[in-house]
Amino acid sequence: MKFLSYSISNKISYGVLAKDHVIDLGSRIPNSSLLSIISDGSIVKIQDQALKYDPDFSVSEIQFQKPLLNEGRFICVGKNYKGHLAEANMKLPDFPSMFLRLDTSVVAHNANLISPKVSSQFDFEGELAVVIAKPGRHIKRAYAFDYIAGYSIFMDGSIRDFQFQHSLTAGKNFYSSGSFGPYFVTSDEVGDPTLLDLKTRLNGIEVQHTRTDDLIFDIPYLIEYISSYTNLLPGDVIATGTPEGVGFARNPPLWMKAGDHLEIEISKLGILSNQVIDEL
Repeated sequence: MKFLSYSISNKISYGVLAKDHVIDLGSRIPNSSLLSIISDGSIVKIQDQALKYDPDFSVSEIQFQKPLLNEGRFICVGKNYKGHLAEANMKLPDFPSMFLRLDTSVVAHNANLISPKVSSQFDFEGELAVVIAKPGRHIKRAYAFDYIAGYSIFMDGSIRDFQFQHSLTAGKNFYSSGSFGPYFVTSDEVGDPTLLDLKTRLNGIEVQHTRTDDLIFDIPYLIEYISSYTNLLPGDVIATGTPEGVGFARNPPLWMKAGDHLEIEISKLGILSNQVIDEL
């Protein structure tokens, strides 16, 4: 099932997607949010009930919000596709390369990505995202899928000169430089996450295309590794890394600029779409 958060008539709510319509759950389950139903374990029960309701809105009437309404953490993995390391002339790592993104650096589906004043090196990275269902520490990989609520799409937008010349934290955390959404899809609907097809298109031209089985560190390994150094919490989002085709590795480099339209499509997860504008 596809869960989303959205706004309509200045009211923020959440619900499920039924073809091209939205079934509102926020008004039917008072004092709840998408994160709260994940956290208290009621999402499975709600999933069974949701499609019994009549649709409330057309998708064209709503404004998408980030699925978890700013309440989770973005835990990101770098250098995690074999093809991406090959294009960057890097050797395979022994351990995952990890970093965090601030919520202010990430926007929703259909929202504007902002190309910053201080750099022209705005790069795209299409990624599979994992949404955590319940708290855990020292999770064994054999039980990792028990901790997953579902999957979504992440765009790990990067300001490359700041990333390479200043710091990874700076390059990955510019305001409104990444995106997440449009919704998240529950694990039962996705099935095996290694069998998904990921494509990134810039202005309609395909710039990235891979299967998610090219990951160096698979999802169970990442959950085991991350939970070895921190508690995973409901609503945490793990962005699993990007494949080959990124802008900085091209000759000449391909940077995003104002007026560009970016789409990331992952089979079973939909299309995350954003327009690029200049910083004012």
